[in-house]
Amino acid sequence: MIYLAPIQGTTDRIYRNLFPVYFKGVDLAIAPFISSVKKMKPENNLLRDLQPDKNTGIPTIPQIMSSTPDDFTKLANTLYDIGYGTVNWNIGCPFPMVVKKGRGAGMLCYPDRVESFLIKTIPALKPKLSIKLRIGLTYPDEVLQLIPVFNQYPLKELIIHPRTGEQMYEGQVDLDMFEQCIKLSNHRVVYNGDIDSVQKLEMLVKRFGSIDRWMIGRGLLGNPFLAEKIKFNTEKPYDEKIKIMKAFHDQLFAEYSQILSGPAHITNKMKEIWTYMGNFFANGEKIRKKINKTHHRDNYVDIVNKVFSESLISAA
Repeated sequence: MIYLAPIQGTTDRIYRNLFPVYFKGVDLAIAPFISSVKKMKPENNLLRDLQPDKNTGIPTIPQIMSSTPDDFTKLANTLYDIGYGTVNWNIGCPFPMVVKKGRGAGMLCYPDRVESFLIKTIPALKPKLSIKLRIGLTYPDEVLQLIPVFNQYPLKELIIHPRTGEQMYEGQVDLDMFEQCIKLSNHRVVYNGDIDSVQKLEMLVKRFGSIDRWMIGRGLLGNPFLAEKIKFNTEKPYDEKIKIMKAFHDQLFAEYSQILSGPAHITNKMKEIWTYMGNFFANGEKIRKKINKTHHRDNYVDIVNKVFSESLISAA
């Protein structure tokens, strides 16, 4: 199975709904996290976006960021009541503002806090629980103290990104530590991290024969045809890919234009998309710089149309 990773600010409801219209091969998505708070009301915008009737694309599991068991349980059970049988707990987010609050990867070096959290939440949870984590905050062996804790509870799966929080997305993934996690864990393990080509996945499959679930984030946003190539071993001509990418982009732009007010909001949103989409093009960095300089909707549209038309000419 192939999972779409949660990318904050990008893989939202609209993106997940449109993705399978144009690209094949993704089986499941984890939604970008929502933070649990004491006064989370059912009409909250974040909860509204997760209403099943608004999520018609990739089957999705909501993700919660929390270090407070009571708040987590309340939100998780609310999500269960609107139709989600599984929720995901994020203890992997490496961003400093999250870590400083003792959430996300900020919990990884405190196995006692993780255990206390699970002791309180598991008996009260209606949905099943999966956990997305890194191998540590500062040191890659911090996870070795966490796996025995996880083994005590009926978790659905562990999604492991084999970097530390302090690495962010830099440096090498630690495949040796990931291998230790597989050996120690009683739960199903999903691999996440740096899958950006068929060859990379084949290497991982060869090394980790017991793993059959793979989460892809930046590699899939940069090349949305990757999952299709992995699963079906098919390769479309480049010019056809460009046409599909343009149609996908244009529908994203139209959908976001309906819900975002003001030209700056829509151009800023699309700049986030191009952070990853630009990687599809040989001169992606140059394209991103041009797009990032735009502030007006019409200027943005002109530049993007030129990008796609020039790409089609080069493909001819």
